[in-house]
Amino acid sequence: MAPALRLFLYWMVAAMAIAVAFLYYEFNPVEHAFFPPCLFRQYTGLHCPGCGAQRALHQLLHGNIREAFRYNALLLLMIPYVSLGFVLSVRTHFRGTGYETMPQAYRNPRIIIGILIVICLFWIFRNIPVEPFSWLAPHD
Repeated sequence: MAPALRLFLYWMVAAMAIAVAFLYYEFNPVEHAFFPPCLFRQYTGLHCPGCGAQRALHQLLHGNIREAFRYNALLLLMIPYVSLGFVLSVRTHFRGTGYETMPQAYRNPRIIIGILIVICLFWIFRNIPVEPFSWLAPHD
């Protein structure tokens, strides 16, 4: 990918993140119908790994970390990893180095597969309606 295009994409991602943060800060997904519902939940009655993420993001932006965690614990745990990955990717671009300079946590296939396994386990466990797993389902 051309460096100018990559730089443009980084700026677009950053702008979209700011716009989304503003949207979720200003509007509570519980109170406004223009936020999309979870289609997986709508058609199966089960929670997907992203269920509760919109409400969690709204709560997180208002400083309610405990409530955000109750809506979607995985989201809160993944935000630092994804944010650092984005920053490191931008840094790699500006330094002109290849992605081999990225930390192992972002390019090792075992770690990526591990993350996918954690997401799948979260998906499974949050749909088990008994203790100790029932707390993983977003409260309504």
